[in-house]
Amino acid sequence: MNGLSALVTGSTSGIGLATAKVLASRGCHIIMTGLGSAATIEQCLTDIKSAGHGNISVHSLEADLQRPEEVHTLCKEALKLHPKGIDILVNNAGAQYVVPVEDFPLEKWNLLMNVNLTSAFLLIKYLLPKMKENDWGRIINVASAHGLVASVNKSAYCAAKHGLIGLTKVVALETIKTGVTCNAICPGWVLTELVQKQLDDITREKNISIGEAQEVLFQHMPSGKCTTPEEIGELVAYLCSGGSGNIRGSSISIDGGWVAQ
Repeated sequence: MNGLSALVTGSTSGIGLATAKVLASRGCHIIMTGLGSAATIEQCLTDIKSAGHGNISVHSLEADLQRPEEVHTLCKEALKLHPKGIDILVNNAGAQYVVPVEDFPLEKWNLLMNVNLTSAFLLIKYLLPKMKENDWGRIINVASAHGLVASVNKSAYCAAKHGLIGLTKVVALETIKTGVTCNAICPGWVLTELVQKQLDDITREKNISIGEAQEVLFQHMPSGKCTTPEEIGELVAYLCSGGSGNIRGSSISIDGGWVAQ
């Protein structure tokens, strides 16, 4: 993977940051984008560079993934950095909002759809042509166990993640005779900032300890433990390897047995 270019969204923390570091360790040039202060982003750049193998480049590009025009600009800026094309696209950015469907604000629905689904569609739309021109590329969409099953109060998130898996299958079929592959990863609970917020909400709402909140939140996972961001990064790296060329349109669960039940 030495010398390949990778764009990872949502890469200032959690799964995205871990994935960027794993890909850097394999010799990939990294473009990161995500939320965070200037100091946070600078630290991420340093951490990714430190994890890198060889003389890699690491850049940060700003974009509000809720806004299609900013996604388009992100792609144009990425292609300025790597005119031959982006080799690896990891659509990881995500947002969450939890409330019963009848109380779900339309603006929150639109936000989740734009961040979790539409941004991935647009990034693929703008970066795929160069991959096809080069007859090689890897598109990995970070979906969720909630792209395969549902939970109450997560209508927008489940709808977006189910849609992301559908998008994955279509792109895989449209590139089936090329060297470009497209697959989805479906994590269960991963102890990221997004999940930590849900744990904090449960402890507050139910007046219970953090350990008890984990039992509530992770009850669907027979393994009883979270997947680590680093494990997901390693799975991404495998899907970018030469041995993964005939894995196409798959939704790969890494969920402690959640959807096996």
